[in-house]
Amino acid sequence: MDVKGFTTFLEVARERHFGRAADRLNITQAAVSARIKQLEEYFDTTLFVRQRNNIHLTSSGERLVRYAEVMVSTLQQARDDLKLTRQEQAQLTIAGTPNIWDAYLQHCLGVITETLTGYAFCAETLSQDQLNRALLQRTLDMGILFEPVKSELLECRQMAQLPLVLVSTRSQAAEQAVSQDYVYLDWGLEFSQEHARLHPNLRAPSMRTSGARIALDVLLSRGGAAYLPLSMAQPFLDSGQLHLVVANSLIERPVYLAYRKDSPLLDGILEVAAKLSHTTPAGGFTLQAAAENASLEQEN
Repeated sequence: MDVKGFTTFLEVARERHFGRAADRLNITQAAVSARIKQLEEYFDTTLFVRQRNNIHLTSSGERLVRYAEVMVSTLQQARDDLKLTRQEQAQLTIAGTPNIWDAYLQHCLGVITETLTGYAFCAETLSQDQLNRALLQRTLDMGILFEPVKSELLECRQMAQLPLVLVSTRSQAAEQAVSQDYVYLDWGLEFSQEHARLHPNLRAPSMRTSGARIALDVLLSRGGAAYLPLSMAQPFLDSGQLHLVVANSLIERPVYLAYRKDSPLLDGILEVAAKLSHTTPAGGFTLQAAAENASLEQEN
């Protein structure tokens, strides 16, 4: 079976439209239909329910998505690995959860790509479950995450401690900060346990989210309080847009690097690990620029 069929299937599954999928793949709509028909004949099942202006996956199509993603990703990984025999740059694929990117990896990746030569990088955002699965299926070289993975096939080492601090758009005490316009940001099980200890009488927050950038945007646009990484909050603390509530509200989250022990790119992974272990978390460039621009606007 041609991998183009699986690539086309995934594009139609994402777009829910044959025409848009054809445009993205730069092929005709007839070619898209032919490839999907070939897949359906091969698996002897219907993959999509086709209604006017409404295409959605069947139960068989839903189950095929995971296998198609693995096949397409594995082929790309094989192409990248085989480039080594032609003395081209090796590609390292690195992924983190959304909050890892916001709080830690965005800055660290900049340091790595500037100082590590001989490698090209592919950066992805994945959920914890997707990240673990991709590592085991060899479609990912390195995963950065808050929760350690447990597998005999994987090495998992702590890279850093990420300080989370309670910040507010107003200068106020902790009890006031978490009782009005409080945004609860999910940093995992260990965080929720420590959070419950620090704030045992917390009322229902005004918002819950798993995205640090979402929480920051809400605070800056409407006001409120949230636990943010110090590296993310620092530019806005410096500009006066945010205030540190209390020093003893600090909660630390460990950051882990996971990779396969038998990876063919182990030397490169270990070089990245060395860089990460000596890189202090810092706010990303866009966050720093946003804080500086806001500070200039306040001065003018």
